[in-house]
Order: sequence, then C-alpha cells, then structure tokens
Amino acid sequence: MKLSRPLSWFLLAFGVWSWVIWITFIKNLWKDGSGLAFDDAGDPTAYFWVHLTLAVVSFALGTAIGVIGLRAVRALRRTA
Repeated sequence: MKLSRPLSWFLLAFGVWSWVIWITFIKNLWKDGSGLAFDDAGDPTAYFWVHLTLAVVSFALGTAIGVIGLRAVRALRRTA
C-alpha cells in the first residue's frame, strides 16, 4: 500500500507533535503544585496515574503513527 506524500508527512508530523505535547504535559504533571497529582504526603493520586497512563498510551500511538509516516516518506523518496 502506498500513502500519498502529504499524508506521509502528516503522519510523521503527528508522531513528532504527539511526543512534544505529551512530554510537556508529563513535565507539568510532575511539577504540579495544585494538589491534583500528588497528595499532601507527596504520594501520587489517582489523577496522576490516570494521566500518566493516558500519556504512555499516547506516546505509544504517536510513535506507531510516526513510524508509519517515516516509512512512507522513505518509500516515496526511494521511488522518486
């Protein structure tokens, strides 16, 4: 199956963008001072675990989508 050039670049950009967004989110979650992510004793709350899980899944999906885009871009360059 061949993907078009714009779609290939979109998938690659989506993968990169996903990593940038979720890394920033995790940094902000880790430094949370509002009490949502960590309780008074410094232990992670359910909010922290849910959002960490969401970030890990998003990293995995973003990576998979980015790899598909990267492979498609490379394949298009070989045929050009």
